[in-house]
Amino acid sequence: MNIHLYLFLKLKSSMRARDLNKVELVKQKAMELLVKIGFEGFTMNKLAKECEISVATLYIYYKDKDDLILQIAKEEAERMSNIMLENFDPEVSFEIGLKQQWKNRAKCMLENKITSQFLEQLRTSTYQEEVYGTIVSNFKVTLGKFMHNAIKKGEINEMQLEVYWSIAFAPLYNLVRFHFDGRSIGGRPFVLTDKVLWDTFELVLKALKK
Repeated sequence: MNIHLYLFLKLKSSMRARDLNKVELVKQKAMELLVKIGFEGFTMNKLAKECEISVATLYIYYKDKDDLILQIAKEEAERMSNIMLENFDPEVSFEIGLKQQWKNRAKCMLENKITSQFLEQLRTSTYQEEVYGTIVSNFKVTLGKFMHNAIKKGEINEMQLEVYWSIAFAPLYNLVRFHFDGRSIGGRPFVLTDKVLWDTFELVLKALKK
């Protein structure tokens, strides 16, 4: 290979790696800042300062503030949805499937604290519909199939989706939220342990199964 071509390709590869690293830095700092100050207080200028880059650099990757938030939200929602579906088979028994879901969701949230807090904050924002309307469709279809199969096999009673979710997963999300805060109701210190997690799961399972 021509030495000049080799050096050009090496330089191009190095520049691409730097660009990817910069995009990841922007994404992480954006989520951290949004969790800290909220959507209303968030600006491209504040983000640029956090990243120690120029505002002009941000506009190379994103059109504006809304484009940045939506792109990051969609990417992270899809990534988290994929993690939550790892090793999950909608055809298995209700107990096995629900336990796998708890395992995946707990792991996903605990190992991705900032992303979890960012996406939770997104649920009450004007960005919610555009992000969750399409990205998590496969996630919803898979879990819908699982719930339908459990009802068909007589493992659980038919119920409204919102009721099912509130019983099946809200306790887990509350435990993780207490863990992130380091305290529970009344300000009591709280750390989520395996025992607390799976003791709660057993109570949820009893509440749902026939």
